Amino acid sequence: MTSRPFATDAKAPSPRAHPVNDTRHGIERTDEYAWMRAENWQEVLRDPSLLADDIRAHLEAENAYQAALMADTEALQKTLVAEMRGRIKEDETSVPARDGPYAYAAGFRTGGEYPRFFRLPSAGGTEETLLDGDREAEGKSYFRVGGVDHSPDHRRLLWGHDDKGSELYTISVRDLATGKDLADTVAETGGGGVWDAASDGFFYTRLDENHRPSKVFFHRVGANPDEDRLVYEEADPGFFVGVSGSRTQEWIYISAHDHETSECHILPANDPEAAPRLVAPRETGLQYDLEEGGDVFFILTNADGAKDFKIVTAPASDPSRENWQDLVPHEPGRLILAIMAFAGYLVRLERQDSLPRIVIRDRHDGSEHTIAFDEEAYSLGLQGSYEYATDTLRFSYSSMTTPEQVFDYDMRTRTRMLLKTQEVPSGHNPDDYVTRRLMAPAPDGELVPVSLVYRKGIALDGSAPCLLYGYGAYGMAMPASFSTNCLSLVDRGFVYAIAHIRGGKEKGYAWYEDGKREKKVNTFTDFIAAARHLVAEGYTSHDRIVAEGGSAGGMLMGAVANMAPEAFGGIVAAVPFVDVLNTMLDDTLPLTPPEWPEWGNPIAAREDYHTIAAYSPYDNVGAKDYPPILALAGLTDPRVTYWEPAKWVARLRDRKGGDHPVLLKTNLDAGHAGASGRFSRLEEKALTYAFVLKVTGTMDSR
Repeated sequence: MTSRPFATDAKAPSPRAHPVNDTRHGIERTDEYAWMRAENWQEVLRDPSLLADDIRAHLEAENAYQAALMADTEALQKTLVAEMRGRIKEDETSVPARDGPYAYAAGFRTGGEYPRFFRLPSAGGTEETLLDGDREAEGKSYFRVGGVDHSPDHRRLLWGHDDKGSELYTISVRDLATGKDLADTVAETGGGGVWDAASDGFFYTRLDENHRPSKVFFHRVGANPDEDRLVYEEADPGFFVGVSGSRTQEWIYISAHDHETSECHILPANDPEAAPRLVAPRETGLQYDLEEGGDVFFILTNADGAKDFKIVTAPASDPSRENWQDLVPHEPGRLILAIMAFAGYLVRLERQDSLPRIVIRDRHDGSEHTIAFDEEAYSLGLQGSYEYATDTLRFSYSSMTTPEQVFDYDMRTRTRMLLKTQEVPSGHNPDDYVTRRLMAPAPDGELVPVSLVYRKGIALDGSAPCLLYGYGAYGMAMPASFSTNCLSLVDRGFVYAIAHIRGGKEKGYAWYEDGKREKKVNTFTDFIAAARHLVAEGYTSHDRIVAEGGSAGGMLMGAVANMAPEAFGGIVAAVPFVDVLNTMLDDTLPLTPPEWPEWGNPIAAREDYHTIAAYSPYDNVGAKDYPPILALAGLTDPRVTYWEPAKWVARLRDRKGGDHPVLLKTNLDAGHAGASGRFSRLEEKALTYAFVLKVTGTMDSR
C-alpha cells in the first residue's frame, strides 16, 4: 500500500456485542449489532431527537474517531472546498422555459445555498421571485425543496419542502399575487403535486406509517386537508404510487409500480371528481408509460417481448391494451429511454452501443432524423417543455471534458441554437483533458464499458492514482457527463473512471437483467474486471485505485471489498446498502417489499435467501486485509437506514485482519442525499476527496 499512515493514538469505537439469533428456512444467523437498529425508527425519521441515547453516543463516537484520523487533512479539505466552489457560477440560473404569458426558471444568488424560483413575462418585463429557498431555509439545519409547480392560471404555486432529510415533505400553496402561503398545508407527502385543469386543487401522494407512497388524494384549495378525497389506494405494499399530469393539462396519470411491473390509471384533469380509469392491468414484468398526443396516447412499453422497449399508440378515448398499435417497433440492443410528444413531432431518447441519441419523428409523414455527437463518451438529456404546440425541443449535452450545454432545436428546420454553456469561473479548457471509452473483459467474456477522463500529459505507466466509480442497480445508467468536482482529483494527476457495470442499462435491458437477483454477482465481478483492466492498460495500479459508490453502489463497495480487497487501495461507501439480507427480511422497512423484484424475497424463497446471503456485504465480512474504508451515512435516511453502515463498520473492525482503518461519518442532520445546501455538500465531497488523496499518498500533489 502507498497510503499515508493514519493517526495511531486515536482509539476506534468498540461497540458492545449483543447477539441476536434469527432462523429462516432452517438456517440460523447471529447478528451481534442488531441493537443499533432503533426500535422507534419511524419516529426518529420524523423527530431525530428521539434516537436512543446509546445509539446516538455510538454514532458520535464514530464521528469523533473519523475526525481524529482525518485531522491532518483539515487544511486540505478547506483547499478542496475552495477549489470546487471556485468552479461554481454562484449566481447560476436555468434557461427560462416559456409557458404562455410567462417564462419560468430557477437559479441561485451569489453565496446562496438554496435555489430561487422566478418568472419573467414572455413579452419582456420585470423578474418576479416566486419562492426563495434561502429565505425559507433560515434557521434550519436541513432544508430541501421538493416539487415546485405553478397552477395553469399562473395565480398560485404548489411547493414542497423537507426540513429533516427524512423525505417526508410538507406541501404548501402560495398566492402569487401576495407572495403569501395559504392555509392549505399537507404534511407527510411525496413532495409534489399536480394541479387540476381549473387551478382549483391538486392531486398528491401521501406516505404511510412505513414511509411508502400508497395513496393519492385530491385537495381543493381552501378546504380542510383532513377531508381531502381519497382518489386511489394501493393495497400491495410492494408497489409505490405516483401522480403526474400531461403537458396539455388534459389528463392526470396515477401510476403504481415496482422495479419490473407498472400499471397506470387516468382521469380527466378538468374533472377531478372522476373515478380513475385503468389503462392496462398489471402483469408481472409488463411496463408501460403514457405520453399524451392529442387524440392519441403514445405508450412506451416492453409488451410482447419488447425487452428494449417499443412505442405503441392507442386512442385517447380508449387506451386499453387491446387497442395498442405498434408505431416504433422493438429493436434489440436499441433501448428507448424516454419519449416526448409535441403537436407535430414525437421525440425519443434512446441508447445504442452504450451511447445516447435523440430521434425526431415527424407525426405527419413518419420521417425520422437523429441528433448525435462525436465524442467517445457523452451524455444527452431532454430538458422538457411546458408547451405542446411548438417546433422547439430543448436538450442538454455534456461529456467528461465538455461542460453542459443547453440547446434549443428547431425540429422543422433541423437547426440548433446554443442557449447556454456551463460556466466554470475558475477556468476550464477542455483541450487540457482526454476522455476515453475502454471495454474491460469480464470473467464471462462480456465487455464492460469504462469511461475515463484524465489530464493530458500524465504518465500512463501504472503510476497514476485512480478513482473508480460504480453503481450497477435498478437499471440506472451512469452518464459520462461533466463534473466540476472531480477536476480536483484529475488536476492532481488522477484518472477518473466510471465503470458501466451490469445492473444498469448502458448496453440495453439485458445488461440490467444480467445484474439482478440470481445474477447479481455479475455487477461485482464487472467492477473488479474494470479495475484490473485499468491496471493492465497502464492507467493505474491496484494500490492506487480508490473505489467509490453510494447507496446500491455502496453495496457494490462492500461486495468487492469482500471479494477482492487486494484490487483496491481504498474504498469510499456513501450511504451503503450493505446489510442486504437483514433489510430484505424486514418487510416493515420503506423499500423492502418494492425491492423484492430487484434482489429477491428471502422471506418467501429459500433460494433467494441463499442468493442474497452469498454476497450481502455485512454477512460476508471475513478475516481479510481490507484496504482503508470510509463509510458515510445519514441519520434520517429512509432509503438506506443509518444502522446499515454503522453495523458494517463495527463488524469490519471486529473481524478484519491488517491495520488499515475503517471510518464512519454520520450526518446527524441529514438523510440519504447528505447535506442539503449546495456549498455544505462540497464539505462532504471534500472529506471524501481528502480521504482518497490520503490513502493514495497524493495529499501534496498539485
